Amino acid sequence: MNTIKTLLTILVISLLSTPSWSATKDDLVQREGLYYKRFTDVPFTGKVTGQEQGSIKNGKREGAWVRYHENGQLGYKENYKNGKLDGYWISYWGNDQLFYKGNYKNGKKEGVWVGGNEDGTVFKPGTGIFKDNVKISN
Repeated sequence: MNTIKTLLTILVISLLSTPSWSATKDDLVQREGLYYKRFTDVPFTGKVTGQEQGSIKNGKREGAWVRYHENGQLGYKENYKNGKLDGYWISYWGNDQLFYKGNYKNGKKEGVWVGGNEDGTVFKPGTGIFKDNVKISN
């Protein structure tokens, strides 16, 4: 009988400490750069669903992420590697006009970036060639 009680206790404890596999962004908190499910001290690993969607691994964003505006239009697409922006990034105004597009490398803007105003015209201060997050050319 004691063996059964011990096994049941271990089972309950292991089920309670198993990481969540799905949450909304509102279910998570960020502390010192890592995401946690509310009321836990274990970095979150799993899928984020809802208006903002993607994956988190050991508390850090990983892979493709998307976010939608309240009107359902795509807000942005981005990619993460070990919690840092890495790869192609594009964002849109709520009216579906281009806001920004470009590439990140290890969390910093890299290469050609194009910025847009809400009316569809080019935003010149945000458009150019970047190296290590610094604009080096128009």
